[in-house]
Amino acid sequence: MKTRASSKVVPRIVSVLGHRLRGGFLFGRGSLMAMSDDLRAIQTQAEQGIAQAGALDELERVRVAFLGKKGSLTAIMRSMGAVPQEDRPAMGQLANSVRGSVESALAARREALERAALEERISAEAVDVTLPGRRLHAGTQHLISQIREEIEDIFVGLGYTVEDGPYIEDVYHNFTALNAPADHPSRAASDTFYVVDNAPEGKGDLGLSVSDMLLRTQTSGVQVRVMERQGPPIYMICPGTVFRPDTADANHLPQFTQVEGLVVDEGITFGDLKGTLDQLTCEIFGADRATRYRPHFFPFTEPSCEVDVSCGVCHGAGCRFCKGTGWLEILGCGMVDPNVFDYVGIDPERYSGFAFGIGVERVAALRYDLPDLRMLMTGDMRFLRQF
Repeated sequence: MKTRASSKVVPRIVSVLGHRLRGGFLFGRGSLMAMSDDLRAIQTQAEQGIAQAGALDELERVRVAFLGKKGSLTAIMRSMGAVPQEDRPAMGQLANSVRGSVESALAARREALERAALEERISAEAVDVTLPGRRLHAGTQHLISQIREEIEDIFVGLGYTVEDGPYIEDVYHNFTALNAPADHPSRAASDTFYVVDNAPEGKGDLGLSVSDMLLRTQTSGVQVRVMERQGPPIYMICPGTVFRPDTADANHLPQFTQVEGLVVDEGITFGDLKGTLDQLTCEIFGADRATRYRPHFFPFTEPSCEVDVSCGVCHGAGCRFCKGTGWLEILGCGMVDPNVFDYVGIDPERYSGFAFGIGVERVAALRYDLPDLRMLMTGDMRFLRQF
């Protein structure tokens, strides 16, 4: 109802002005006075219409009626060219003043209507604005990232470099150059994630040809690439994600984070290997934990062994966590096989070295007594916030 009252006034003013403009009369003192009266009338009617607008859409209609392309005030502004030059400054100043007043009134009314609409919405939604806001929890690194960086810091402190390599590796760097022959069980198509080529020739059992590219099963390929790229001395670790076709259970994951290390230099002995890994276990698990080295077999090291650390739950006495043995397996290691040096062009008569590999998820499980590795992959914030 308020808008209708204002809309009746606006057309009357526009029609009078339009009649004057269409008549093509010459501006004289009488016509200038009439234009001044029209401007003041427009200002009065615009302020009334703005004050009576009860909603934003009604206010917009008032604005269009006065300031739109066909609005009454816009029509007068466009007719300024016909005003005598000596009277144009004064008339233009009046027109600009009216326009500024109307625009200010529109802005003030719009702000008031928006504020009223917001208050109405808040009241309708029954929101208590005095209640404290929700606290945002600061994000932290995932436990796996924390342990990986901790291991990196340990070896950087020992003078090692941190190297990286491709996730999709070729068979040569992943197996062959590591002394794993073509008939090694880990190279079977059923035991490794090979990249399948859809080329028609060389089809395998699945009707697709299997290329020599695969998702790396270990980060050892990075070690081979570093040895190819640079000669000894080499002191390096290569952390990263590896992929194996293991069924996810309490002790296995098909994708996990591995940190492998390699040292190649003159005069490197098993004593250097043992001293390095003893320092690693001391830094990760604490100085009170003992280590044990058991003979094992790996194709790329000779001699090879697995390293155990004393159980942190029973302190070596034997419990369910360590299956009564008092020891927990943590990594594999050994002296680099001379055949590996032959593949990368390093003289095995002059240089020797050692290598090792440790799973970050296993370190997390042993350090924090986690019963299931899958807990690290669920994304459950109740679990992750503990670390």
